[in-house]
Amino acid sequence: MLKLDHITVIAPTLADGVAHVRDCLGIEVPFGTRHDYMGTHNHRLQLGGSVYLEIVARDPMGSDPGRARWFGLDDQDKVRTDWSEGRRLRGWVANAENLASVLSSHPTVFGEEVSLPTEEPAFGFTIPPDGALPLDGAAPSIIDHRGDPTSMAVIPDLGARLHSWSLEHPEPVALAAFLNALCIDRPPKIIKGPQIRYRARIETPTGMKELT
Repeated sequence: MLKLDHITVIAPTLADGVAHVRDCLGIEVPFGTRHDYMGTHNHRLQLGGSVYLEIVARDPMGSDPGRARWFGLDDQDKVRTDWSEGRRLRGWVANAENLASVLSSHPTVFGEEVSLPTEEPAFGFTIPPDGALPLDGAAPSIIDHRGDPTSMAVIPDLGARLHSWSLEHPEPVALAAFLNALCIDRPPKIIKGPQIRYRARIETPTGMKELT
């Protein structure tokens, strides 16, 4: 079984992403980390259990990773187009204990396993050759923590809790069957819609809010 690891706001800049989450949830998400090995950086927020929210953007001060960046962040035109269309909660990550098995079953969807960072402790992350989101973001990226899961202690807990989340998609039956086959513990509810669009209902200290 795969486990929901985190949901991701993919932003043109970190300031844009933080402002959007603030507008949606009324929460100022603190800075997380710089990914020197990927040329990106993020802010993070606990959402209950072992699930968290990530706001990620290309780091203007970051170095060229020498390969495609994750979350489609090399294609800044697409990032900005999605952003302008209100598709800001745009990706998600599922945790697999046997990443190789997932890749062998779906070799054309998730790309290849990339070992990150270059120093220990490393983790495995799936990235297609062009860096695009799997199935344009309808499928998760897959992470293998290799026995060293993300420590929730280093991610701020400001009282936000993921209540439910949904995904609009033009082919909901086929997509639901695909995600069911992956055996993910908390997949989004699939709803028919003209294009991929996520919505997450999140309980905050000031009430239930929606992140899009």
